[in-house]
Amino acid sequence: MKHSAACALLAGSGGLFLLQSQAATLPPELQAGLPVALLSGQASMTFWGFEVYQATLWVAPGFVDSAYEQSAFALELAYRRDFKGADIAARSIAEMRRQTPLDTELQARWEARMRALFPDVKAGDRITGVHLPGTGAQFWSNGRRLGEIGDSTFAKLFFGIWLAPQTSEPQLRQALLAKARPMTGGSTP
Repeated sequence: MKHSAACALLAGSGGLFLLQSQAATLPPELQAGLPVALLSGQASMTFWGFEVYQATLWVAPGFVDSAYEQSAFALELAYRRDFKGADIAARSIAEMRRQTPLDTELQARWEARMRALFPDVKAGDRITGVHLPGTGAQFWSNGRRLGEIGDSTFAKLFFGIWLAPQTSEPQLRQALLAKARPMTGGSTP
């Protein structure tokens, strides 16, 4: 497949996820907006044996995974490979469509907005998305604010790539939500 690495970019099919044992520090760009955010989970995604990115989820106190769209949180992707911003946007739309059908006009508008926001990334770059409940999503690259998409439906579906029960990568979801889930005798889906 021509863009196999890009297909793995956000939630790659068949990717392997490993919990990271190292401690993470709240990125500086989150300290003002989410100063009391807690590390919920981390996972590295590999595709065909190549590490694609490390995902880190930061959540505000009171975060509930089954109602993630109602909470403030941040998802950071630390890339281990180079990718074009346009490929990140296209893959995002494809994964959002897995959750629900999208109107063609809406899909085109969201993809154009992401293409305008998301830079090309090099290994070592970070893109952080901040969920703004009821408002939309804000994006940062290596600590520099990229902009905002003020649409709560967009934000729910975008972050649903990783956090929705319908995600194409349930192991990644589990790893990211590891510390956000209350400890109970049973397991949650």
